[in-house]
Amino acid sequence: MRYLLIIILVLFSSMKLIFDFSKDSDISDWNVVVDGVMGGKSTGNFSLNEEGYALFLGEISLANNGGFSSVQYDLPQMEVGSHKYIALRLKGDGKKYQFRVKNRDEVYYSYVHDFKTSGKWEIIKIPLEEMYPSFRGRKLNQPNFDHETIDQVAILIGNKKEESFQLLIDKIELE
Repeated sequence: MRYLLIIILVLFSSMKLIFDFSKDSDISDWNVVVDGVMGGKSTGNFSLNEEGYALFLGEISLANNGGFSSVQYDLPQMEVGSHKYIALRLKGDGKKYQFRVKNRDEVYYSYVHDFKTSGKWEIIKIPLEEMYPSFRGRKLNQPNFDHETIDQVAILIGNKKEESFQLLIDKIELE
């Protein structure tokens, strides 16, 4: 029994919480950014549902050269340390999304990694070293993520087609 407890403590201590959604969560620092910044017509809404999960939903429109919706969180600068992954516990709608991080708020580009949801609760593990730099949908000729800190996380949908989307998020952690 003692060894099992030690193993459980080691597993949990290897995680570093970025955000854990609950009914009492303050999500006022989470901001929706849609293609309206460029004249597009997509929508996005971010709220807590009755169970306390974050609910990101909306409609993607290709009108006026649009096509994306995102939600981002400017967190206090967090040390990455020896963590190698971002772990997302979520329930998607079977669509493809993109997870994004910035190592500093002042940087104009994000490090990105695509992931597909299954329609069921799942844990998506994203290797930090596979996150590549991108700006406005274009991959930059720079090294993949290799920084000591993160300052922002975001989730974006932009699959180049008109569609509705819905994503439930339980927590985001460094692993």
